[in-house]
Amino acid sequence: MDWQELTDLTQGRPFMVERVRLADNGVAIEGRFEPPQLARLGVDDQVFVAAFVRSHGSIKEMERTFGVSYPTVKARLNRIAEQLDFVDTDPAPAGKAEDTVAADVVARLRRGEINAQEALAELEEPR
Repeated sequence: MDWQELTDLTQGRPFMVERVRLADNGVAIEGRFEPPQLARLGVDDQVFVAAFVRSHGSIKEMERTFGVSYPTVKARLNRIAEQLDFVDTDPAPAGKAEDTVAADVVARLRRGEINAQEALAELEEPR
């Protein structure tokens, strides 16, 4: 079974992998493994993300590749982004309370726990 069959079968529902076999030496590893986020996307979205990376994030190139408009590319990227958890690759420096509070507010906003008005109000509160 390949990933396309697996993503078709699971139809976006969460799943766990319980056995992995290394192709080059046949070693099998058993346990409970959560697949990476990109593997949980549908096949069409995986292809779209791969094309976006190969185009170095060029929306113009994506328009040409897929024969669609700028708003269509942006809408699809936004829809895919909503399916992925945000990974903070640049955490706030330790020791700066304001930066930590701001990062927390932005993270909660991204997760949909608060709306933009609530985020602004929290950021404007004196510390």
